Amino acid sequence: MTTQTTAQPALEVDSLRITFDFPRPAVSDISLRVDRGEIVALVGESGSGKTMTARAAIGLLPESARATGSVKVDGAEVLNQDEKVLNTIRGARVAMIFQEPQTALNPVQTVGWQLRQALRTHRKISRRDAARRAVELLTLVEIPQPERRVDHYPHQLSGGQKQRVVIALALANDPALLLADEPTTALDVSVQREILDLLVRLRDRTDAAILLITHNLGVVADIADRVVVVQFGEVVERGDVFDIFARPTQPYTRALLDAVPRLPSPGSAAPGAHAAATSTARDTADATPAVSVEHLTVTHRGQFGQAPHTALDDVSLTVETGTVLGLVGESGSGKTTLGRTIGGLITPRAGRVIVDGHDLAGVSSARLRQLRRTIAFVPQDPTASLDPRFTVSESIREPLDIQGVGTRDEQARRVDELLDAVHLPRSFAHRLPHELSGGQRQRVALARALALRPMLLIADEPTSALDVSVQARVLELFGELQRDLGFAALFISHDLAVVEQVADRVAVLRDGRLVEEGAAGTVLTAPRADYTRALLEAVPYPDPVRQRSRARAGTPS
Repeated sequence: MTTQTTAQPALEVDSLRITFDFPRPAVSDISLRVDRGEIVALVGESGSGKTMTARAAIGLLPESARATGSVKVDGAEVLNQDEKVLNTIRGARVAMIFQEPQTALNPVQTVGWQLRQALRTHRKISRRDAARRAVELLTLVEIPQPERRVDHYPHQLSGGQKQRVVIALALANDPALLLADEPTTALDVSVQREILDLLVRLRDRTDAAILLITHNLGVVADIADRVVVVQFGEVVERGDVFDIFARPTQPYTRALLDAVPRLPSPGSAAPGAHAAATSTARDTADATPAVSVEHLTVTHRGQFGQAPHTALDDVSLTVETGTVLGLVGESGSGKTTLGRTIGGLITPRAGRVIVDGHDLAGVSSARLRQLRRTIAFVPQDPTASLDPRFTVSESIREPLDIQGVGTRDEQARRVDELLDAVHLPRSFAHRLPHELSGGQRQRVALARALALRPMLLIADEPTSALDVSVQARVLELFGELQRDLGFAALFISHDLAVVEQVADRVAVLRDGRLVEEGAAGTVLTAPRADYTRALLEAVPYPDPVRQRSRARAGTPS
């Protein structure tokens, strides 16, 4: 869309500087402008100052922050104003679309109640008019059956519907500026596609400005008009989205673009191309698979009078020793349930899970404990999985302590080996999790998972919360360790481009059923199932020319 330059921009940031009691400021010198009807993407790695800039624009900086410069929203100065002034600006002139709708919505209040509260907080409006406006807002964000959904609680909505409600809350009082902070990071590619299309339509209908904060350059290529690239709290490059992607002038921008995982074009990879590139460890794989799943069915008990839910329905697949199986599908498809069932954390209603030739349902308790030692998990969020009171050394050593493996000296040597393996300095052994970056914490989580030399690693969305450059390094490390150590892996992700980088084979789940499975080079370039093709078509490609031509055509380029 053509930039609409007006005398009064929706957002004007001038020489913003934000400091804490640290040597380096969180924001050193950022200036930017967002006009009405424009989408500006603010991109950069974690710690670059993106979110702090957005928080300054809505007056939500931490109390310990010291800010100088100017931040004007729709002509009103926001920086260093008292709460009384800020309350007249928030919601009415600027609103935020949060990354995680589950935490942004009140779980004990209906969607309609929350929308009515947002309306009545900022304007005088009758109950009847507020109720009518709540339905209008749900209609605006294209939620089906808005008259009925308005009385639903958040847990009764899908992830995409919850994010639409968050957008409706942001639009409640017709703000001039929307701050969208990673609005699609937690969503599947197909739901992400719907939300991005919705944001563009809402921009066109309401003429609101959108400041898009994201590390997903595919999303930037899809909907942004201009791009502002920040590093270490400073703007390093800015310009039209087509110019930035085609002709970046700064090494940092080029490095971000180079780190983005890209799916191959249809037909570009021959079947078996991934398998041909595998290591000697995979070529000489033992005849016994690491894991076989046979006709697996898992049913979750219904709550509050609801009927039981079938999470997995007659699923059969195999993870060969020394290979990586990528497991993809939308939220609710059964990916995580399958991983937890293979790990022995969920008991299936029917079917068998055979680990290293042993049926989990038929072994003794002692043997089951031994088999579980051969399976390790890498979590999505290492911040939540690492004990904040434990040092890096203690976190990595904990599995050895629990299983009684080795003397204290042997455990210390094993910790050093693992730190070397994940490319972290041994001096990090004495640090606490909060002293590490996101990528460093994920390396610690990987080292911890490898402590007992597992036969099978189950990685559930291990890179979804990471910046593209950090993600690229962690994926490279994962592949290197997998080749060197020869463990099998079940790699669960909704990011098909990430799966393409690490997987030998890909299995696609939908509503608990296996719809397609085969060599990664085949499934991701010449899928048989319509559902798989739809997932591939929904993946945003980090090239605005190609991505927008896809969107216009409605088919992949």
